[in-house]
Amino acid sequence: MRRTIAEDPDWSLVTVPNLSVFCLHSIVRNFEEHPSYEDLPPNQKDFVEERLSPSLPLHVTANTIHDGVYWERCCKRRWELCVVSLYGHSWKRMFFERHLENVIELFIPDVTGQCIVLELVPLCKNYVKRLNISQLLPPIRELQGEEEESCSALGSDDERDGPSMDHFDFSILLHLLTNLEELHLSYAVQQCGMNFQWNMVEMTNRDCESLGKALKSCKTLKLLKLQQSHVDDKKCRMLVKYLLDHPSLRELDFSYNLIGDEGARALGKLLTQSKLETLNMSSNQIRGPGAKAIAHALSGNPALLSLNLRLNLLGDEGGEAIAKALMSNNTLQHLHLPANRMTRPTAVALSEALLQNKSLKTLNLCCNQLGVDGGKALEEAMSSNSTLTSCDIYQTEVDEQSFSFINRVVRTNQEEERRADELKTDELIN
Repeated sequence: MRRTIAEDPDWSLVTVPNLSVFCLHSIVRNFEEHPSYEDLPPNQKDFVEERLSPSLPLHVTANTIHDGVYWERCCKRRWELCVVSLYGHSWKRMFFERHLENVIELFIPDVTGQCIVLELVPLCKNYVKRLNISQLLPPIRELQGEEEESCSALGSDDERDGPSMDHFDFSILLHLLTNLEELHLSYAVQQCGMNFQWNMVEMTNRDCESLGKALKSCKTLKLLKLQQSHVDDKKCRMLVKYLLDHPSLRELDFSYNLIGDEGARALGKLLTQSKLETLNMSSNQIRGPGAKAIAHALSGNPALLSLNLRLNLLGDEGGEAIAKALMSNNTLQHLHLPANRMTRPTAVALSEALLQNKSLKTLNLCCNQLGVDGGKALEEAMSSNSTLTSCDIYQTEVDEQSFSFINRVVRTNQEEERRADELKTDELIN
């Protein structure tokens, strides 16, 4: 009786891969030259995506590989913190939004070619819904040694004309991003260290003009946030000019800028001609006249749901104007007026408004000087109000009795609202 003994005692037929596995490995190895795997069943697609290199060129993978494990690997390889829930649970969306953000944030005018951005657009436009740009770099203006002296002596055209643009020009991009809904911008330079200069935190007039044109062309935009960019009255009016007839804009945030009364008047005009639902103007320089313009628009505005004027200079002139507007406004739900140098007259005017207004749910008056009499007026008004479910009057110099009473009424209103919501839910279920 004869026997054949293999040279490898551990060898067995089980360890030989199936032919299909060899084929899948071949697809992985040759994917850059032949990027096709559409006809594979789902489990085999996963096998390929788990083994493809995250370094493959984007023009190969962008419109070939669907959302899933491959893009998760690409994200985690590139960034330490990856919260996919912030991107609609889409790894592909996260990758392309953050990749485009990085390209824009590192763009240097007259050094970086616009083609770097434009070539990326066909690959990412279907997946980019939000851009959060935390820095925009200015052009390089420094001249060294003899070159600087020569330009100074001759008064060269380059020095007179300056760079072709001051920061990245959004007018070349936004109209191409057909799914963009949110744009967060800050014209600032991050991590500049000892080289800090104030012009590193500044939006220029040219920037403003190009951004305004870009915003007008982006018909899908719903939220615009432009913070910490030294936007003054002139720039605010310029931006508003381009936003007046915007078809989809619903939320506008110009907080932490230098906008005063003239800019506030422009925003008042915007409120009358748009469908804005949220306006955030906190930490600007709006005074009484500017607040009056916003209040005038508010009195006849059927769309605005939230108004934030925290950390401005409204005073009682502005506070009383907004309170008067609340008597005819039936849509505003959230009003924030902290730290605006308001005193008793504003509290009295607001108490009169609260007796009539039935839409306001949130009122924030903290860090004003309402005083004991102002607190009494609000206490009296709250005894007849059943809609306000948040009333912040911390550090307003009201007495303890008024403070406690207002908080009790607020808690009662919260409980009533909760019960009403439960009844509506039960009715929908039944």
